[in-house]
Amino acid sequence: MRALQLTGPGRLEMREVPVPHIGPDELLLRVGAAGICHSDSYVLGLPFALREDPLTMGHEIAGTIEAIGAQVRGRTAGERGVVYLCWSCGVCRECVRGNENVCLAAGRAAMPPCPGLGPDGGMAEYVRVPANSFVPIGDLEFAQAAPLADAALTPYHAIRGAADQLWPGATAVAIGIGGLGHVAVQILKAVTAARVIAVDVAQDKLDLAAACGADLGLLADGAAARILELTGGRGAEAVFDFVGTDATVALAAETVAPNGAYRIVGLGGGALGLDAGPAGGPGLPWGATVRKSYGGTRSDLHASVALAQAGRVRVEVERFALADGPAAFDRLDRGLIRGRAVLIPGQE
Repeated sequence: MRALQLTGPGRLEMREVPVPHIGPDELLLRVGAAGICHSDSYVLGLPFALREDPLTMGHEIAGTIEAIGAQVRGRTAGERGVVYLCWSCGVCRECVRGNENVCLAAGRAAMPPCPGLGPDGGMAEYVRVPANSFVPIGDLEFAQAAPLADAALTPYHAIRGAADQLWPGATAVAIGIGGLGHVAVQILKAVTAARVIAVDVAQDKLDLAAACGADLGLLADGAAARILELTGGRGAEAVFDFVGTDATVALAAETVAPNGAYRIVGLGGGALGLDAGPAGGPGLPWGATVRKSYGGTRSDLHASVALAQAGRVRVEVERFALADGPAAFDRLDRGLIRGRAVLIPGQE
């Protein structure tokens, strides 16, 4: 089969590799679509390899069951689904509590094995996955379903974790209207009655936010003052940062309300200044909570799929053939993708 593989730091190649053999508790999927995420670009840009062997990339995967392991029950060949990206142990204290994304087996890093970030991923014609990672999608289009594995799962989890601040009439801010941010706007509108303010550095991204239901779009320059003005000087009850740079972290700290929720999702490496002094000025106000939010739970993915099936969430996608993966990565890195780039193995 063909697979788009990381063969060395910064080196992405299309290679011919064997179709994976599955174990007794695994499934072989024929890949229908694989999304490209900024975390994929992050891995591609690392100055070291994640493993010695070439790594097939891709953690947003949708496809059709081609073969079923001998011990798997309840799945049928031909069934269509999306792959839950946290391949957790399933039996530890956190997993049985429904917190698979912070599985104890992953240690303090709390990042369970994830396709394309250790195990081979889905930027290929076939992929081997644990049977319990498969979430059915019915007749949902593969290009729509694949990005749900991260672009919907991750914001859904962050939003659910701030639900106590998202009462009717509250203000929620989404910073960065890219692959995750434009889906976050839709989830906020679907599951809350909060006013949604989108912030980005580019007007075309704000136009996308408006199409997704945002009540207001603000360019990042001057956004802090405007958000405070719109909230009577108090700030937004919830701020979701899908960028995570120093600039967006500072914006969030300046605009989150007392007792509000700041959720950091982006991997921009920004540093949040936090001290034990009195609250006031540009720093975090009293009572504000900060949470680094990683991925989501299997239940969050089921909920994301349900929203997509109900037409409440639709991912804006740009489709590329598998062989055009390097060009898609380049467009993503240059900020030219509207929504999510998705590779289609059967597209030429």
